[in-house]
Amino acid sequence: MNSFGHLLRVTTFGESHGPAIGCVLDGCPPGIAIAPEDFAHDLARRATGKTRHTSARHEADEVEILSGVYEGVTTGTPIALLIRNTDQRSRDYSAIAAQFRPGHADYSYWQKYGIRDPRGGGRSSARETTMRVAAAVIARKWLGQRGVTVRGCMTQIGDVVPRAHDWSAVEGNPFFWPCAEQVSELESYMDALRKSGDSVGARVLVVADGVPPGWGEPIYGKLDGELAAAMMSINAVKGVEIGDGFASVASRGSEHRDVMTPAGFLSNHAGGILGGISTGQQVSVSVAFKPTSSLRLPVQGLDVDGNVVDVVTTGRHDPCVGIRATPICEAMLALVLMDQALRHRAQCGDVGEVAPRIAGTTSITDTKR
Repeated sequence: MNSFGHLLRVTTFGESHGPAIGCVLDGCPPGIAIAPEDFAHDLARRATGKTRHTSARHEADEVEILSGVYEGVTTGTPIALLIRNTDQRSRDYSAIAAQFRPGHADYSYWQKYGIRDPRGGGRSSARETTMRVAAAVIARKWLGQRGVTVRGCMTQIGDVVPRAHDWSAVEGNPFFWPCAEQVSELESYMDALRKSGDSVGARVLVVADGVPPGWGEPIYGKLDGELAAAMMSINAVKGVEIGDGFASVASRGSEHRDVMTPAGFLSNHAGGILGGISTGQQVSVSVAFKPTSSLRLPVQGLDVDGNVVDVVTTGRHDPCVGIRATPICEAMLALVLMDQALRHRAQCGDVGEVAPRIAGTTSITDTKR
């Protein structure tokens, strides 16, 4: 499937080295002001080629709005967005066109379809995530009008973790790192990694503030379940945690439960979601990215005929895909939240006006368009 969402449905298309990539955003409410220049900031945050710590591929990422917008506002009809690919170097992949790179999607795509596009990974390339970020520009604007904000940061790269957490430091460095005093340390760490030809994994935290209680479904449309599925759909993701996540294993129940008082919750170990439904607290999601599979270090692999070969990947690759993953995780969080908000409004309408609330949470009626 190349689509996700229910009332707000996103379909992406295109390959890494094709002529263009794009998406269709269906179910978006009318009346949202949007222009091509509105996409520039978030797409630049995700883009490669901005620093020496990411792939050297440099795309303009200029969005063309093909439909669904008239005189600067959304019309309620499908919104089609297109970005032309302008900096492909397909020749970099000619040597591995008949080989399977260990740890990459080459082998599984071949087994499923009997054919694959080897240029930059084709559909399995992180280039596809550009359109998720583009679609989320609209979702974030809609959510922002309702007091919901989404932000993220990197909380681990390899074995390095932040010594402090300051949200104001995140946008001031290429790593989305929340501790400014460690940036030079990270730059040296990445320089050494890049020279070695190896790669490393990362961990990204994304949070949403202002989410009212009531978004989500009790069983099959759980907010946390759909967030987990959305994050797992991102390239190279191998783990997702909601709230304390796996750290909950070592907790006692008496410590982990979030005590409620008339003034609000005393903690948020659950990550702002109970029983699949938002509580009005901050929604917190942590995402683990594996090390980049495409390396220039030789490794034993197989070709399409089953022969053992030495695989060496040339071309332009990230030594850590997590470095530019923060905007992508933010995008998926925003898109899932908007979809859940629309679904909640469709079923429950203004029920929140009479529902009892704990102090410090947000009224469900804030979901009204």
